[in-house]
Amino acid sequence: MKIGKVSEPILKRSVLKYLKPNNEMECRGAAVGADCAFFSDIAAATASVSGEKSPKAAAHAIMRAANNLAAGGTVPFAVQLHIMLPERYREIALKRIMEAATDTAAKLHITISGGHTEVLPEITTPIISATALGSQVQNEMSVLEAGVTPGQEIVMTKWIGISESARLAQEREEELLTRYPLFFIKSAQNLEQYYSIIPEAATAIKSGVTAMHDVAGGGIFGALWELGERFGVGLQVDMKKIPIKQETVEVCEFFGYNPYELRSDGALLIVTSEGHALVEKLAQEGISAEVIGMIMEGNDKVIINDDEKRFLEPPRK
Repeated sequence: MKIGKVSEPILKRSVLKYLKPNNEMECRGAAVGADCAFFSDIAAATASVSGEKSPKAAAHAIMRAANNLAAGGTVPFAVQLHIMLPERYREIALKRIMEAATDTAAKLHITISGGHTEVLPEITTPIISATALGSQVQNEMSVLEAGVTPGQEIVMTKWIGISESARLAQEREEELLTRYPLFFIKSAQNLEQYYSIIPEAATAIKSGVTAMHDVAGGGIFGALWELGERFGVGLQVDMKKIPIKQETVEVCEFFGYNPYELRSDGALLIVTSEGHALVEKLAQEGISAEVIGMIMEGNDKVIINDDEKRFLEPPRK
């Protein structure tokens, strides 16, 4: 298999079909595009980070797991960390990982309740997995149970590609300095301050939305595909309305990446019947958002760019 997240066909035929209940506890949520599972009023979500050289790797895993829960309409309250380290890893580096992790958990009001830490001879960089637990917002139906119908609008918060462009700017600063001034690179690095989607998810839930989906791995094109696939609907999106920072444009041009396929932690897709009203509410809280498209009849997932029409395909992993 190819490196990275497994493809949708493999996920369906070799993973999801084996997930069956083994006791009386109801479990909901295991599906393409569903990033958390519900057990009554408690939800769980897992995210992993590998290959990152930054001491913030565990912090990023916590943030991703918490974002998965927030997109499911829950409030994260605890997380467990599984940290696997290379044999030559130093203890001081492990301490830095945990310092960044505890700082992020404190900002998100999440308790690190334990986990597992081990050293493995087979790996060369840390592999970190975070499993977060969240509680459903009282008196609010899970957005996993809500109905998505044609005519509803698709809202996207913040900007695409911010997490990956920030990581590239942090890890490959010297290369970028050959073309861009330091202040511009620092601006790209600081995009990590926008990683959390918990504030906008909370506002969306109060506004009566029908679905939310975290724009993370696979980028905006992958997230739109998964959103449509999850609810069995089509969609039409105006490419020019998809928000993107100039820092991301420049970083992607420099390294030859497609920003629309770039990892986009911090951006959230929201489906609602009152898209422009939600955008105004988010703006009042200092959160940038834009209506980028609409849910359609059928199964076609279409991106419009002026006179061009592109049909989305399952994300390449």
